[in-house]
Amino acid sequence: MNVHKLNEKIPETQDTYKSLLLLDEISKGEPLSQRDLSSRLNIALGLVNSYIKNLVSKGYVTVKAIPAKRFAYYLTPKGFAEKTRLTYHHLQNFTALYREARKDFGELFSELYKNGVRSVVFAGVDESAEIAYLSLQEFDIKFLGIVDNEPTGKAFFKYEIMSFERIKGINADFVIISSFLKKDEIYKRLIEEGITSQKIKSIFPVSNRLVKGKR
Repeated sequence: MNVHKLNEKIPETQDTYKSLLLLDEISKGEPLSQRDLSSRLNIALGLVNSYIKNLVSKGYVTVKAIPAKRFAYYLTPKGFAEKTRLTYHHLQNFTALYREARKDFGELFSELYKNGVRSVVFAGVDESAEIAYLSLQEFDIKFLGIVDNEPTGKAFFKYEIMSFERIKGINADFVIISSFLKKDEIYKRLIEEGITSQKIKSIFPVSNRLVKGKR
């Protein structure tokens, strides 16, 4: 599948996207602690600490002490320039992802429909999930919902985002991994929830270590 060519850029994509999220949140001018950033962006506190140290070392973020022995983070002029650069970089990556994923999702759903599949549930919310949903509209396959860890309870198009625990109660023919950035994490979680590997489909290459471990 064409989207496999993007796999070599995944680590870079993840790093730049998370850095962009942090820079964007910090740029709003609020006195945010690392715990605040972790909560708002759903990034592990340890990872936030690692990214912040990297951004500070590059001169993109400055640290200031605030009451109660806490610290707040603010963008420097250099940081604002980096935010602009990463935004452009992210849009370029998304354009490439959209083009390849739109085609590959179409091929996947076409194959599933020809094989008698009439219902699917998605796992993972990000921009590629939106591409998958739009591609699915071209086929007579029923969409039974979408699960993710975050942000459950919010809306994906007109559907509520459900927790992973609910997927066992959804009687879909197949589960579609619909997240590009979290594909390995989602595959592992689906297996933990009792979904067999034979019932999981993805256009994104999942780690061989995870797949071999469940044969």
